[in-house]
Amino acid sequence: MSAVTIKPFEVVIDPADVADLRGRLARTRWTDWLPETGWTYGTDETFIKRLCSYWQDGFDFGAFAARLNAYPQFLAEAHGERLHFYHVRSPVATARPLVLVHGWPGSIVEFLDLIGPLSDPEAHGGKAEDAFHVIVPSLPGYGFSGPTRHTGVNVERTGAMIASVMETLGYSRYFVQGGDWGSIVTSRMAQDYPQAVAALHVNMAPGGPNNPAIPVEGLDEAEAAEYARLGQHMAIDAAYAFIQSTRPQTLAVAMNDSPAGLATWIIDKFYAWTDHGGDLESVFDFDHLLDNLSVYWFTGTAGSSFRLYHENNFRTVYAHAVVDVPTGVARFAGEPFRWPRSLVERTYRNVQDWQELPHGGHFAAFQRKDDFLRVVRGFFASQAL
Repeated sequence: MSAVTIKPFEVVIDPADVADLRGRLARTRWTDWLPETGWTYGTDETFIKRLCSYWQDGFDFGAFAARLNAYPQFLAEAHGERLHFYHVRSPVATARPLVLVHGWPGSIVEFLDLIGPLSDPEAHGGKAEDAFHVIVPSLPGYGFSGPTRHTGVNVERTGAMIASVMETLGYSRYFVQGGDWGSIVTSRMAQDYPQAVAALHVNMAPGGPNNPAIPVEGLDEAEAAEYARLGQHMAIDAAYAFIQSTRPQTLAVAMNDSPAGLATWIIDKFYAWTDHGGDLESVFDFDHLLDNLSVYWFTGTAGSSFRLYHENNFRTVYAHAVVDVPTGVARFAGEPFRWPRSLVERTYRNVQDWQELPHGGHFAAFQRKDDFLRVVRGFFASQAL
């Protein structure tokens, strides 16, 4: 492990940056929309204009900073890059360390409402035996980790950075949990550092040796249908990933210059990857959506977040070698990236818990806090460090 330095961190939002954001939103040069097309061509006109109007005139930026500063934060220098993270030690003596890793287009805000119940369950109606020391990193290039400084910051290096920080914090064994890129990063950590990663839980479980050309021989009818749905989704909704993996800097200029453009690009995925019956506000209020967008905007990391796609081969990054540590899988009904179980178990060879959730989507921790807590607590309760 490389040397790591760690220092305390606090989010400070410059009033001049807030004024600049509001000015840019006020001067948005909106495009045209075809009438009555809703979300069929992409982000809905009425929704995004209402959201941006609230971001300009209704969103409380002081309360946003206070939410981010509610728990201890730190900056680490590791492997030549910066890593921002929360480190919240539990008051419970028997608590065990748990790393939670987000993906794109999410951020550490997905876990803010979970840090308290996980670290101090008794204060939130839970049991002391469910307590964890909680570590929540911002992926390199995301949010307060700041833009990446070098090429080559891929999944392997990201896992190495987090593992180095955990070692520096004094944790020789710990649990990891992730969704989206977080599932890829934590899976790679389980593969590379099985002596440290005691157990893994994911709410997106890729499977098979390749993607999208995963062999389907041996799948039963239900699994073949599920794999066909995955293929259809990838065919119609993966263009964002190919753009971000092939031309991240080209897209970055637009995202870094226009908050309305950034919002439109990201909100499209919250709509597409969440079960909401056509009403995104029924599962995410504007404040939560804007907490996430504001992290990207004020840190100027939309473009550097795209680089994770470029630094990994998007077509094959889902193909881990093998993960042998005890693994729990939670599949929320609205998750679009769903691999058949027999393919998942080619990659994760020690699946000990498989949960099918009737509600929730890709941003499970953000959308379905109680369900997420239940399945994560339940799985790790059965695991030893």
